[in-house]
Amino acid sequence: MTASDDRYASLLAPWERNRIAVGNRLAVAPMTRISATADGTPTETMRRYYERFAHGGFGLVITEGIYTDQAYSQGYLFQPGLSDRQQAQAWRGVTDAVHAGGGKIFAQLMHAGALAQGNRFRTESLAPSAIQPKGIQMRVYRGEGAYCMPRSMSDADIADAIDGFARAASLAMDIARFDGIEIHGANGYLLDQFLTDYSNHRKDAWGGAIDRRIRFSVEVARAVRRAVGADKPVGIRISQAKVNDYDHKWQEAEAGAAAVFGALADAGLDYIHVTEFEAWRPAFGDHGPSLAGLARRYAPGLTIIANGSLEDPVRAVELLRHDADLIALGRSALANPDWPRLVAAGRTPRAFDQGLLSPLGDIKPFEIEA
Repeated sequence: MTASDDRYASLLAPWERNRIAVGNRLAVAPMTRISATADGTPTETMRRYYERFAHGGFGLVITEGIYTDQAYSQGYLFQPGLSDRQQAQAWRGVTDAVHAGGGKIFAQLMHAGALAQGNRFRTESLAPSAIQPKGIQMRVYRGEGAYCMPRSMSDADIADAIDGFARAASLAMDIARFDGIEIHGANGYLLDQFLTDYSNHRKDAWGGAIDRRIRFSVEVARAVRRAVGADKPVGIRISQAKVNDYDHKWQEAEAGAAAVFGALADAGLDYIHVTEFEAWRPAFGDHGPSLAGLARRYAPGLTIIANGSLEDPVRAVELLRHDADLIALGRSALANPDWPRLVAAGRTPRAFDQGLLSPLGDIKPFEIEA
């Protein structure tokens, strides 16, 4: 793919580092679609959804959050899983389609924790501490009313959750044939609940200061690395904001970012995927580096993926120049599954339609414009 405008050439250049080898710097961000079967099996609708991004020119596709076990990890009804061989084998239709389109695909592994609002295995939820989550369940994902009061996790619960990530990662790589693993540590789900001060009141080794609250994420990362081996890419998604608390910031500010990203850099990961509402904004206050810039500063050896309102290719190039190695698009990818091809041809991407956010409709085949 050759860009007609040199301003965007960096977006279309290949990336090969940290076990990641992709054809350009553009990734599809994970977006919850809840279009699996009731038992978590991937569907033809999902195959069509994911393959169109590869045919549209994205070098990397990251899946929606996939639940990891048949206990407490599922967050939404009709969410896909990687909890057994049957589910993993069904994912082959998706991964094969993306590969046929010339793209790579990473599985994002997720445990909802206290934000579970639809779990076919359990009626209760787990969390670091027995603290009811803020906000209300998301109706767009079939939720209603306040979140349930979770049960505080025992050491055995913590070990089981970590093992679930490792088992799901093995299934993803060995059977489903994904190209890499992304651990979902963002947006208020279980790993983020351990990291967040107001949802983690533990007095043991899993709680306390931020350098102790990040321990759960570190142990998940290490377990996944052991499960997939030394040569497969493993990363983690990190945010400050949550689906039930959009304005949250780490109270420790840059010192907290140093602790978080430093610990993750030492955990055997290949990349950190940072997501903010507007990825270029200062992470804290009105001045200073973005969260992606802080990840670059405190995890200098890792690949940095940035996500958040980067639909303007000029802004995406600017962030790529200073803070990030890859750019992940969410809403813009929904509106433009062929966004890389449009930009390469010097054409203006289509405007975003808010209705595209609804995951409940069928995914129609997308015609790539000539």
